[in-house]
Amino acid sequence: MSVTKEAILNALSHVDDPDLKKDLVTLNMIQNIEIEDKRVRFDVELTTPACPMKDMIQNACVNAVKHFVDKDLDVQPNMTSKVTSTREIAEVLPDVKNIIAVSSGKGGVGKSTVAVNLARTLAESGAKVGVMDADIYGPSIPTLFGLQGQRPSQVDGKMEPLVADGIKVVSIGFLVEEGRAIVWRGPMASSAIKQFATDVNWGALDYLILDLPPGTGDIHLTIAKQVPVSGAVVVTTPQEVALADAKKAVNMFLNPNINVPVLGVVENMSYFIPDDQPEKKYYIFGQGGGQQLATDNHLPYLGEIPLIESVREAADNGKANTHEVAREAYHKLAGEVARQMAILNGVDSLAN
Repeated sequence: MSVTKEAILNALSHVDDPDLKKDLVTLNMIQNIEIEDKRVRFDVELTTPACPMKDMIQNACVNAVKHFVDKDLDVQPNMTSKVTSTREIAEVLPDVKNIIAVSSGKGGVGKSTVAVNLARTLAESGAKVGVMDADIYGPSIPTLFGLQGQRPSQVDGKMEPLVADGIKVVSIGFLVEEGRAIVWRGPMASSAIKQFATDVNWGALDYLILDLPPGTGDIHLTIAKQVPVSGAVVVTTPQEVALADAKKAVNMFLNPNINVPVLGVVENMSYFIPDDQPEKKYYIFGQGGGQQLATDNHLPYLGEIPLIESVREAADNGKANTHEVAREAYHKLAGEVARQMAILNGVDSLAN
């Protein structure tokens, strides 16, 4: 077969996106084909830079062109991305493609730490990311990003988010004196969330991560009514007392009055790893609870995050974790969250 753009497209039409169940050509993922002698270059536009199957798709493209066109070709796919969205242009957060709520049924399960490290890992993959601290009564985000004591500026009547690790960040903790208790009734807390959505210059984002307060209450209802959440991630530990409350969080999102798709369950503090013995695993809080919660509710299991002292120390100091096992766990989590978001968005958004 002669080496033409049509031949390359025909070959790549035999490569399917494993999640969207259609071939890359039909999904309009193949762009900018260039042919020079025996060298073939083209862009593969994935649905997210955090795609966990990027390498598999790249290899499949190379093999397809060699098989259907010429085995001696030098095939060079360039893996790019265009984050998908099904959000229509609206008054609230019009330039944000996907809004992901990170929630838990109870406090103490490391929800905020998961939210921040999820945001960091998505940003490291190349996505444009923001974090909104919706935990009005217990804002942890300033500490986790190392932004304590800093104040946002105002431009043209809108708050400018602070930036850490390339991530735009807003928290009530930036607006009150550090250590001061926020004693507000529900309507006041809900009003603050509305302002974070409408009076902040978030700009264009691929993912806005909402760190929700634990439990199910006024703020959750406000967000469901005022902020167009694309999907939710539920954080739990393997412990029975945490699982019981995490199930309530799942049911809250699935309630017809809220109706937010649940992207899946992540199990935090799944096991303890000593920093000097990475091969050891101690299941302090039990084992398999998060997986069982996901299975029982027919939800994706997004992964498990280990409990590691150096990771806790990094979080307390507002730094990204550098522990290899933890980084691998968060890389998997970010890939699965991005994957489930792309599946939820479906193929319609790829026609743009």
